[in-house]
Amino acid sequence: MAVNPFFLHGSESEQRLIQQLVNEQLSMYGIDVSYIPQTFVRKETILEEVSSSQFTDQFTIEAYLGNYDGYSGSGDILSKFGMQLKDEVTLIISKERFEDFISPFLLSSGQDVYHRPREGDLIYFPLGRRLFEIKFVEHEQPFYQLGKTYVYELKCELFEYSDRSIIDTTVDSIDETLEDFGIIKTLELYTSGVGATASSVLNSSSGYVSTINLINDGYNYSTSPSILIDSPPSGGVQATAVAISSCVNNNCSVRNVYITNSGAGYTSIPNVLISDTTGIGATATAEINTSYSGIGTITVYGGSGYTSAPNVVFDAPASGTRATGIAIIDASGSVSSIYISNSGDGYTSAPGITIDAPSTITGSGTFIFNEVLTGETSGTTSRVKSWDPTNSILEVKSVSGDYLVGEVLKGATSGARYTLGKFNDPVYEDKYEQNDEIQTASTSILDFTETNLFGNY
Repeated sequence: MAVNPFFLHGSESEQRLIQQLVNEQLSMYGIDVSYIPQTFVRKETILEEVSSSQFTDQFTIEAYLGNYDGYSGSGDILSKFGMQLKDEVTLIISKERFEDFISPFLLSSGQDVYHRPREGDLIYFPLGRRLFEIKFVEHEQPFYQLGKTYVYELKCELFEYSDRSIIDTTVDSIDETLEDFGIIKTLELYTSGVGATASSVLNSSSGYVSTINLINDGYNYSTSPSILIDSPPSGGVQATAVAISSCVNNNCSVRNVYITNSGAGYTSIPNVLISDTTGIGATATAEINTSYSGIGTITVYGGSGYTSAPNVVFDAPASGTRATGIAIIDASGSVSSIYISNSGDGYTSAPGITIDAPSTITGSGTFIFNEVLTGETSGTTSRVKSWDPTNSILEVKSVSGDYLVGEVLKGATSGARYTLGKFNDPVYEDKYEQNDEIQTASTSILDFTETNLFGNY
């Protein structure tokens, strides 16, 4: 038998009244939170797993905080990997307000689920200035009062940031909550370049090493080997040299030998020994000049902004052989040394040295937090985390590829453009991650270098 038709168990007007009362109560006793929908950038084709997503919009909506005595969940957990925060909150929002003000946007943006809040979307909780991720949406509590539901209950857990997620709502209070988290790569930029300069000193007397010829490049060198040159007779200056090695398929050999001090007082050709604990077979011979003056040593003032080794030109003597050499740059973009490939001869005074200026350096503008940074040569992109204009240090996240030293980096919003001088290995930053500290402390307590303290081997 059907129910009595004269008792409605909830008319449309009654349902509307309850919804209005719910909306009023939320506006009176609730707090404004920001609802941040997730947009999928890329999904894996097999399991449809989200490999990257972004959060670029936010909508203010009133919500009632269901946690009257603090965060729920597992709380703060101390583990061997550091501290883990498992805070949770329960927020109640109006079903009507969501459907009227947020659902139309989700529908227009092509979202599959638009009529209700979605698991995976974020909530910015302003009281704690924290981001929470929606883990479950309860839509049947209270259970069909007068035949209808009026609220969504959002069960949220503290958001664990991943570089696969891009937070860019343009609201600083939201975006900056994760500014110091994630995989951060530090870029050292050039604002301008300064040309390197150098000066030379002639040998104190004749009988100097004018050049060193590599006879056999050898093999199996793990590092650049040491070069040992015989000492001259008493009263002379011993010559010194360095080796430059190169590797092909992990097989390293000596590529060249250069003079760093051509010495003085040699009356016969000294022996040259290429010494290394692993390498085999490299040999070289020296040539000396006993009649004229050549370059003995070179002092370098390194400059800045070099992305490749510059050319080096020595002034020619009035009569004799012009000296030659090569420049070596270090990781900071400065010329660290000039090695002598030929000491020259016939100089009556120390020759001048001309070093090419660094290539054109671009450096202008101020980078903006969270803007897209693009390498104009490599096409690599990332997001700006912080910019230190005093030291020209830029921190970025969500790097899509590999930047190239020497290329110009441009900010999409600010238009700032700087030349990349050096980049450091990325570091994972987490406020509560303590793996390195724990590893360091444990190493000082337990010594595994000679035996397994917990086994028989």
